[in-house]
Amino acid sequence: MMKPSHFLALDLGAESGRAIVGTLAGDRLGLEECHRFPNRPLSLPTGLHWDIPTLWREIQHGIAAAAHRYPLASLALDGWGVDFALLDEKGALLGPPHTYRDARTDGMVAEAFRRVPREQIFAQTGIQFMQINTLYQLLAMAQAGDPQLAAARTFLTIPDLFNAWLSGSRCCEFTNASTTQCLDPHTRTWALPLLEALGIPGAIFPTLCEPGTTLGPLLPAVAREVTAAAAGAADTVVAAGELPVIAPACHDTGSAVVAIPAENAGFAWISSGTWSIMGAELDQPNLSPQALAFNFTNEGGVCGTWRLSKNVMGLWLVQECKREWDLSYAELTRLAAEARPFLAVIDPDAPLFLHPGGMPERIRAFCRASGQAVPETQGELVRVVLESLALKYRLTLAQLEALTGARLEPVHIIGGGTQNRLLNQLTADCTGRPVVAGPVEATALGNIAVQAIALGRLESLTQARAVVRRSFEVEVYQPGARAGWDEGYAMLLSLVDGATLEEHYSG
Repeated sequence: MMKPSHFLALDLGAESGRAIVGTLAGDRLGLEECHRFPNRPLSLPTGLHWDIPTLWREIQHGIAAAAHRYPLASLALDGWGVDFALLDEKGALLGPPHTYRDARTDGMVAEAFRRVPREQIFAQTGIQFMQINTLYQLLAMAQAGDPQLAAARTFLTIPDLFNAWLSGSRCCEFTNASTTQCLDPHTRTWALPLLEALGIPGAIFPTLCEPGTTLGPLLPAVAREVTAAAAGAADTVVAAGELPVIAPACHDTGSAVVAIPAENAGFAWISSGTWSIMGAELDQPNLSPQALAFNFTNEGGVCGTWRLSKNVMGLWLVQECKREWDLSYAELTRLAAEARPFLAVIDPDAPLFLHPGGMPERIRAFCRASGQAVPETQGELVRVVLESLALKYRLTLAQLEALTGARLEPVHIIGGGTQNRLLNQLTADCTGRPVVAGPVEATALGNIAVQAIALGRLESLTQARAVVRRSFEVEVYQPGARAGWDEGYAMLLSLVDGATLEEHYSG
């Protein structure tokens, strides 16, 4: 029997990061978390930024912790989409990267439409219109005459930035590049005509690489820093030139979908976390007029797949409430389960909910403005959010089935949001479909699976999913009570139909 192989997944989320070692032994895969750290944006006079130096230090600590415990076969890093760094001619950061929740993109979708019709933007990118997209962040910089954009020589998404610092290879991995709305899905290259029309310099966009590409060995300087980060553990040494750095599906959702324990082809999926991303897996992108009308996105996946999906605001609303109340997620869920059902409905994707701060009052304001009952208690507020998410999933599922022409079943929920058992059951009740919840660490699992495929330990996406099924338990939720859902769905449809054009394409 082949010796166990140990792969390190560095998974950066918008709320936290983690270093997780996956051990592949035969046809079983086990996980061990070696390091976890918060990811806290910085509010600076120039806006809301990511704390890149702190993240880089934590990445090195994560490698050190993993290497101290296991002989690593490789490592790979994934992260959230759309955000980016700009480098000068020497490869130095020109400034701290903004977060996608920074207000600089307010109004940029409408500005883009003034320059290029939305039909043309969609035809060249196939991406959902959201003001957080890279395209509108870059447009905001171009419109403001930002000197960083003028001085930039290289554009890298956040995972690509860290991969460059780990390996020395400056390229953009395909799945993450496809989230930017700067990539042409037909040619699988940068959408240079669109970028030029919006005043964005196309020369800064580097070569693309496919998921599973070996970027190079860990750089000697990084190996030395990792050893120093081991805090005096003399046996923790990562030898320079011996640890391969592999590009996984660098977009965290791209990695998560790899780990869906599906047994059939016709399933729907929800990657549940700060964002809820709901979709189906296809062999080719869908750039139909109906996909445009529904505001769906086409993002690249591994092994030639595409993800036809839509972003829903997700558990961000609960996270923001939690931040103000300082209660545990378990307590919030308990309070929501005990609260009165169907008190009110919100559109989770309303622009009102995009930016941080004051979330409980924002939810109340939305209910007040739409003529509904106003949730007062903490339990009522969280219940309104969770029911509204389930209703938005129902709408998204209906649109997915219209686009694919097929009934999609079951609904697989993966990621950290699977731990919210109330939301899982509400989703089953609202959609009328069985929900299969798990695994929790799907992103790390998918990251590890791509490493194993790249190094020849696994042969295919199908085999990787079979290993996940054998290795991790899932929980199945059957549809239950239907009372109240149809009325709630009608309310959601009225809210969505009554939104303005800018609201449709901002959220």
